Amino acid sequence: MRSDGPRPNRSLRIQEGRSLLRAALVLLTAAVVALPFTAAWQYDALGRAVADQSAPPVLGDGGPGADAKAAPGGGAPVVLAYHDIGPDDRSRYTVSQERFDAQLRALRDAGYRTLSTREFIDFLRDGRTPGPRTVYLTFDDGTHGLWTHADPVLARYGMKAAAYLITGQVGTHRPYYLSWPEVGRMARSGRWDFQAHTHLSHERAAVDAAGHERSVFTNRRWLADEGRVETPDEYRRRIAADLDRSVHDLVRHDLPRPRLFAYPFSERLDESNLGARDAEALRSMLRERFTATLTNSAARPLPAGPRAAAAGQVQRLEVTRNTTPAGLLRELARWAPVAPQHADRPLSRQADWRTTGDTGQAGPGALTGDSPPADGTDYVSADYRPLATADWTDYRLRATVQGLRGTSNSVGITVRAGSEHPVALSVGRNTASLTTSGPGTNGADERRTCRLDSAATHRITVSVTPRQVRVSVDGAPCTTVRAGRWRAAEGYGGFSLSVRDEGPERQWPRFTSLKVE
Repeated sequence: MRSDGPRPNRSLRIQEGRSLLRAALVLLTAAVVALPFTAAWQYDALGRAVADQSAPPVLGDGGPGADAKAAPGGGAPVVLAYHDIGPDDRSRYTVSQERFDAQLRALRDAGYRTLSTREFIDFLRDGRTPGPRTVYLTFDDGTHGLWTHADPVLARYGMKAAAYLITGQVGTHRPYYLSWPEVGRMARSGRWDFQAHTHLSHERAAVDAAGHERSVFTNRRWLADEGRVETPDEYRRRIAADLDRSVHDLVRHDLPRPRLFAYPFSERLDESNLGARDAEALRSMLRERFTATLTNSAARPLPAGPRAAAAGQVQRLEVTRNTTPAGLLRELARWAPVAPQHADRPLSRQADWRTTGDTGQAGPGALTGDSPPADGTDYVSADYRPLATADWTDYRLRATVQGLRGTSNSVGITVRAGSEHPVALSVGRNTASLTTSGPGTNGADERRTCRLDSAATHRITVSVTPRQVRVSVDGAPCTTVRAGRWRAAEGYGGFSLSVRDEGPERQWPRFTSLKVE
């Protein structure tokens, strides 16, 4: 007998199929209807993430840097440090778009070319100058003005720049910081590359119980809930994690791994609460991850060059809203390397000297006797063009000094100034001593002394090479210091002069002539 059992099941399946088809048609209809709204939302979201760029300013007449002398050709690149570009005139770190345009126009008219980060790193590695006049433009923090105001100006002049991002802030506090879509467009333009400026360690916080605030990157934080300062291990773990996250963020957004790092706030380690071991641990973490670091405030002159490359740190020239195009070119000329043979009549050029200490005056006047030091002063020192001479290697100084009296006064000449291994010569009426310091001296200065024919006037010759410093006085050999086992560039540097008078009569010695060969 035929069974009719399966028929209801078949009918049920047909009904279910029709229901599914109707549901699919409803979903398809909804998707079609929603498509324009979805596209509009995505377009709106992208619009919020990628702002419109401002048009570059209208060009004025004349050259803004025409009254400033460009740096001599053949020098090392100078690293320029910017922060933000835009109309905000409340902050000295925000340069107006008009001023930025004028600065780049002045650079172009003076023959400067901008470098990419890769070109700049190549220079640090091999020391080959990438052109007669070059600059490396850097922008700290990753502010929104780089996309909206700076990029159109870079495009106008065909120049390049590097943005040092606080990666944890990208896309936050809009419109203050850049968004990742804006970063992507900037990278694809070929005008920008992106480097490291921490993940979220670009902030100041309490570093002691008194509440003094400093950079949390270069200081151990005060843990208020526990009433103590971070331990060295806690500090090192925190910084290592932040650096790794910063690198990861950039790579995750399809950007090349960063090669350079800029210190937050350019705070120096010798001004932090880190001990010697913690400071060295920080330097080691940075060396492991980056080719070099950048700062606007170095403990010693470190313009881009062999000495900076050996130190792993490069000093930058800071540009603010008050920096005029002419002023920028003058600063570039001051930073540009000068060869020893071009150091013409150094004692006659006041602007070439940087006086140290509280002397109340500038220039070499206190060294030559033209401007006696202020009362209460017993020592005056001045550096000769410390930035321009940072990479001097082979040179000779010939000086004549007068007014030496007993042991109460003396003159000094320091060579390899600003290096890791300076050598200081002190000359009095009866003796001369040569002192070396720096790494390799086991924390103690090494001194060599020679006797002189007693006289108020002496003629001094100091010859400097990468391997030795040789001194003669009045034509007779005095003493020689040979270099230790360190890289030659660690001992590169120019010179400084000093005078000392501790006698009651206030009879200062003086330099009457100085020649650089």
